[in-house]
Amino acid sequence: MIKEPLPVIIIGNGPSGICLSYLLSGYTPYVKADAVHPQPLLQKKLTEKPDVSILDQDLDYLSEGLEGRSQSPVALLFDALLRPDTDFGGDTESVLTWEHQAERTIPHLVLGRNLPGGAWHSIEGSMVTLSQGEWMGLPDLKFKDWMRLKCRGLRDSRATAGDIAHYYQDYVVKKGLTHNFFCGSIVTAVDTESPESEEQDGGPLFLVSGFMTTKDGNQKPFTFRARNVVLATGTSDSPARLGILGEDLPFIHYELSALEEAMKAGAVTPASDPVLIVGAGLSAADAVLFARHYNLPVIHAFRRPVDDPDLIFNQLPKKMYPEYQKVHQMMQEKSILSSATFRGYLSLPRHQPLLFQEDHHAVFQDQNGEHKRFRVSLVLVLIGSYPDLSFLAHGGADLTVDPDQPLSPKRNPIEVDPFTYQSTRQRGLYAMGPLRQGCPKVRTIPWDKYNVGLAGPGSEKYT
Repeated sequence: MIKEPLPVIIIGNGPSGICLSYLLSGYTPYVKADAVHPQPLLQKKLTEKPDVSILDQDLDYLSEGLEGRSQSPVALLFDALLRPDTDFGGDTESVLTWEHQAERTIPHLVLGRNLPGGAWHSIEGSMVTLSQGEWMGLPDLKFKDWMRLKCRGLRDSRATAGDIAHYYQDYVVKKGLTHNFFCGSIVTAVDTESPESEEQDGGPLFLVSGFMTTKDGNQKPFTFRARNVVLATGTSDSPARLGILGEDLPFIHYELSALEEAMKAGAVTPASDPVLIVGAGLSAADAVLFARHYNLPVIHAFRRPVDDPDLIFNQLPKKMYPEYQKVHQMMQEKSILSSATFRGYLSLPRHQPLLFQEDHHAVFQDQNGEHKRFRVSLVLVLIGSYPDLSFLAHGGADLTVDPDQPLSPKRNPIEVDPFTYQSTRQRGLYAMGPLRQGCPKVRTIPWDKYNVGLAGPGSEKYT
């Protein structure tokens, strides 16, 4: 255990943790002397203190009136400065320049399970981002410039998960941040020291404990003391569950990779009983596309109506995402069993799973309260995911907007100050990225796998 407390420990080494490490390492943003921002009001504000770092200015004042994909004023401001008008189709260069000022350096550690880049290293490399590739970039190293140096290209302005993972890993090296990263580490507990050992100013000290897996496979425990802890874990650690009987049966899975493995093992084929896919989000659509590409029969069940405005497919531009729009079209078919176009696919809107049985049957209740029973080969439950904050007391629920409800990135996120990101309920504890209020999630499409079209012969049982 390190006796002298560190100023900052960051839990999570994805893009949020990397970006914060960059700032804590003394890299400081200023407005370029010749920069002209396309938004006149923001441009006027930026000219008022041209020699003062953005970090030392009034962020509330600068961010006032900005609009974009995020509800966070600070995120909107830095997006506007790093990528002016990107959300609205513009391609204006960044108005920021970055200076390294050693006196601003704050010692810190970044703890993460994977290599720098976090969960991006867990995504199949050929998957293509739903978001623009440029949106993946970090300060002072444009993603497209990095791609050019690697002799790589974007696909319709999008990038593969493999390229993004390598970009983040390379960014840490190029910016000299490697010594701050404690990769391969799993945090098991974050506690505060007892009041009698707190600092004189009343602020708590945190004890961050866990273990690191060494190269030879052994687990080495660690405990660090810190004045401040930043949660930057993302939200993809724990898949959401249905909470129904039979959900622990061996043919129930929560990741698309399970279907790939079953296919490789010959456990699922075009002649098998259908694959049941539960969910109406992009992960479920990925699974539908994958299964139909390999002519696997599919039953697709979801609780929402297909015309629900909150359904992600009703929010995506049709021309930009034709594959997802094709899935949405399939979901809308009323007499799908007799459809020659989507043979081998059965849509079950407004169906609630009730239970799974050992004989591979799934039982549903439809909107009229009637029960339906289907025999399936494998089930993929793809209804979202939650962050794993089990290292916090009560799983972090007491830090949320509504402490009486479980933590949920969408419905009950961690409540933070909108400008400092400090928890409103725990001094010295901060939350970044999708853990806090109003931060959108980046999605990926397995584009190169599924661009061959959806129609196929399927299974005779469901034609």
